[in-house]
Order: sequence, then structure tokens, then C-alpha cells
Amino acid sequence: MEFSPFGGFGGFGGMMFSIIPVIVFIGFIFVFGTIIARSIQGAKQWKRNNESPVLTVDATVVTKRTDVQHYHHNTGTDNMHHTSSSTTYYATFEVASGDRLEFAISGSEYGILAENDRGKLTFQGTRYLGFERGRG
Repeated sequence: MEFSPFGGFGGFGGMMFSIIPVIVFIGFIFVFGTIIARSIQGAKQWKRNNESPVLTVDATVVTKRTDVQHYHHNTGTDNMHHTSSSTTYYATFEVASGDRLEFAISGSEYGILAENDRGKLTFQGTRYLGFERGRG
């Protein structure tokens, strides 16, 4: 019989050493499954957008918002902490029917648009293509 500080192969310790690899394997499957599912979702949305007609409609900018994500990084051996962030910009437009459409837009577009601007919104599916402010 072999000695184990965790109670031998028939005890709790033996069970822990046999279940940990299973838990790690399930974790990897979950993570990679999530990555694959998100990739498939993104490809389907891209395809739907490409198949959608390009529309240009009268619209009003009703609101703008940002979503800031913060990331914290540890660099291992030197124990330095680094942070970074990314900002996603959004604008919500209201069309003549009263429907509201929200699109992710670039930072430069975000800076140019103002709430209550009226003009022509061009989009394709969920893809924002541009907004041209009305004259007059």
C-alpha cells in the first residue's frame, strides 16, 4: 500500500486528484465553446447585415452614450500593475415611425453628433454607415 498525505487513493485526497482534471477539462470546454459560439454569432450577424438593403431614412439623434471597459494587467515577475481601457460610442436615432435605432459609432462621429440633430441616417441591418445633417 502506498502512503498519501491526503488519505490514500481510496480517501478524499484520491478523489480530489481524480476530479480536478475533469473540472479543468470542463472549464476549457466551456471557455472554448463560448469563444466558438460568439464567433458563429458574429459571422451570422455580419452575413445578415451584408444581405440587408442599405437604407437612408429621415432621423433625429435622440441620445448618445459611451461604454468604457477597464482592464487591469499584472506583468508577472516584476509585479507591476498596468491598466488600460477602451471606449465604445453609441448614438440612438429616432425615425419617422417613432422607432429608435441604436448604433455603435466611431469616436469622431460621436464628437460631431449632437442630440436633436436632424438629417439622413444611412444603415445596413445593424451596421451604421453614416448620418448627414439636414440643411436649413
